[in-house]
Amino acid sequence: MKSKLELKIGLYNQCSDFIENRLLTIKNTINDIQESLDSETKSSAGDKHETGRAMLQIDLEKACNQLSEIQKTKDILKKIDLNKTVETVCLGSVVYTSMSNYFIGISAGTIVADNQEFYAIAKDTPIGQMLAAKRVGDEVNFRDKIFKIEKVF
Repeated sequence: MKSKLELKIGLYNQCSDFIENRLLTIKNTINDIQESLDSETKSSAGDKHETGRAMLQIDLEKACNQLSEIQKTKDILKKIDLNKTVETVCLGSVVYTSMSNYFIGISAGTIVADNQEFYAIAKDTPIGQMLAAKRVGDEVNFRDKIFKIEKVF
């Protein structure tokens, strides 16, 4: 059994890896679109050429927006103080409930640490908002399911 800090570090690192992978994917997408835009030369295709460039510009804009969102998510993750001991659920908390386990940080799906399954969730998600500021013993009613908070650290 890992210590609380080791568990929290493991969860944090998995979230960090998730962000880095997303960041890399989006940067590669942007590079690919940029290369396609650069290699597009005026041809005799006329309107077809302009439509192709416009579609690439739209794709580039979407990818840049995704990059901006990932940067914001990365900034949220950086705000987590792994050494902070808490009694109420907040950013960086590990939360055990009678239903599921959670790591409050970023939305990264299901992650496994110390042979336990956790949902990595952002504090502004519906379940994150329901858990916020709760403490051990509090009950939460989420989607018609009532569950109890068993541990918070």
